Amino acid sequence: MKRNTWQREAVREALGDSESFVSAQSLHSSLRESGSPIGLATVYRALTDLATEGEADSLQQDGESLYRACTPGSHHHHLICRNCGLTVEIEADAVETWAQSVAAEHGFTQPNHVVDVFGLCADCSAKL
Repeated sequence: MKRNTWQREAVREALGDSESFVSAQSLHSSLRESGSPIGLATVYRALTDLATEGEADSLQQDGESLYRACTPGSHHHHLICRNCGLTVEIEADAVETWAQSVAAEHGFTQPNHVVDVFGLCADCSAKL
């Protein structure tokens, strides 16, 4: 476990304030706009550490890592709006069953997986 610095706490708090996945650059910009002297490299390091420790979810979109605060220790999946970025944590029992079954069928044990579902949220769909 990494020590808790003011920079790491600032990143954790800013990430918690975001309702959708955000890039390190975007988070850095919002921290700087609020008067923080934090550097971009420090934001990247803090986000990577938070994701490694299970305090943040990360995903790749268009070649960029995006991050979102999450509930530590809980395995979950996401619905993510492709337009506005709204993100909802969802349960996916059928996916869990399927992953276990496919792994066992091929002689694998302790399977891990990542499932995110992208679409348009109700508000964005209504604007079409």
